Amino acid sequence: MISFFLTVKRLVKALWQAFKLKNFQVLFTLVLILLFSGTSFYVKQEGLSIIDALYFCVVTLSTIGHPSFEPQTTFGKVFTILYIFCGNGAFIGLIGYVAYAMIQKPEKRKRNARE
Repeated sequence: MISFFLTVKRLVKALWQAFKLKNFQVLFTLVLILLFSGTSFYVKQEGLSIIDALYFCVVTLSTIGHPSFEPQTTFGKVFTILYIFCGNGAFIGLIGYVAYAMIQKPEKRKRNARE
C-alpha cells in the first residue's frame, strides 16, 4: 500500500511539473475539448448516458478500445474514425509530457523553469 501512495505522489508531482510547460497546457486543453465534444456527440447521436459516452471517449483516445460498444449510426462511425485520428496524437502527446516530467532530474526542472 505504501508503494501505491508513493507512486501517486510521484505522479501528482510530475503533473505539477508538466503543468508549468506551455505545450502541456495547450495539449491538456485540447484533450479536454476533445473529451467534451466526443461525449456530447455520443450522448446526442448514439443515445449513450453521459458517463458511458465519457468512458468510451477516454478508452478510445487512450487506444485501449471498448470491446462491446461500436457506434450504431453511419455518422457515428465516421465521427469515431475522425475522432481517433485527431485525438490519439493529442492524448499520447499529453501522456508523453507527464512521462517526461516524471523522469526529469530536479536540477534540469529548475533550469527548464527559468527558460
